[in-house]
Amino acid sequence: MSDVSAEAPSQSARPTIFFDGVSSRRRQVTLTLGDAVEILEEGGTPVRWAYADIRRADSPAGILRLASKSAPPLARLEIRDAALAADVTVRCTHLDEHQTTRRGVAKIVGWSVAAAVSIVCVVLFGVPLAADRLAPLVPKPIERRIGDASEVQVKTIFGRSTCSDPAGQAAFSKLVNRLRDAAGLDDDSMTAGVLPTSVPNAFALPGGKVFVLKGLLDKADNPDELAGILAHELGHLKHHDNMRGLIYNGGTSFLIGLLFGDVTGSSAVIFASRSVVEASYSREAETNADTFAIDIMHALGRSPKPAAELMFRITGKEGGGLTSILASHPLTEDRLARMTKEDRPASGPPLLTDAEWQALKEICGGGKI
Repeated sequence: MSDVSAEAPSQSARPTIFFDGVSSRRRQVTLTLGDAVEILEEGGTPVRWAYADIRRADSPAGILRLASKSAPPLARLEIRDAALAADVTVRCTHLDEHQTTRRGVAKIVGWSVAAAVSIVCVVLFGVPLAADRLAPLVPKPIERRIGDASEVQVKTIFGRSTCSDPAGQAAFSKLVNRLRDAAGLDDDSMTAGVLPTSVPNAFALPGGKVFVLKGLLDKADNPDELAGILAHELGHLKHHDNMRGLIYNGGTSFLIGLLFGDVTGSSAVIFASRSVVEASYSREAETNADTFAIDIMHALGRSPKPAAELMFRITGKEGGGLTSILASHPLTEDRLARMTKEDRPASGPPLLTDAEWQALKEICGGGKI
């Protein structure tokens, strides 16, 4: 006698939930498992799902939730009968075909880790390398455009115009030109000025723009103190530290802008607010700028020590706050010791006469701001 039950289609022992994917109505149906899954709602038209099209959908424990490739995307069948769920699982040979396997998960994780490592490598090595290589190659017209945009930002913060006393400006230009000639900077378009603010600072912008803030001039006792500070800033200019910092901080957006010539917008603002106002150079850049200043002062027959004493005097009185000339790189005893070690008796003429120095001190109209 043959086993008839093995050939007969299976049927659910209790109602199953069905969503047809067209309406949000929850339907109670019964299932018949023959050559396909037949879904029947009382009084409705049967719906057939081929076993090969059925896929498992996300579901809570105790429920087998199914979808079908041939049904509307939102159609779902929820089987709560454990025996029926097991029977359906056996018949649906492609049930988990769309699920990510362990090998697939490992592949995804592997590619994710590789992408993360690539990003880290670009940030740590790629952008700095690009900055080092590209900074000296930036055309001077582009540097001047960046310098002009940065100057607007600086003057917005520290004063809308430079101090304009003719005698003081002539003395300042003389001092800057002597330093420029000793430094071998061939930019004839270099401009220099003093901004009327009590903040003790000095900086050089791309395109040969050099600024001293009146607060620094007020604290300087002689031309050699100011000259050493300016020589340090010219060192940053000579080594393209401004452009290197701009490319590094601006990252990919600035590199793209550099290629297409659009470098006077947001990238210039980044430069002005971060690279200039905070004067955030690397330790290596600061050391190189110090070396440059020492060499210039020696070439002029003057000592670099007074500049170090001025910086130390400022940080000592101002507490090394953000208004200090060394806000992001405080002066250390080692730095002062280095300048002191390079101290030599003056062998060259004074950088400014007493009258010129007095005129420079009064470039903003006399007195302290």
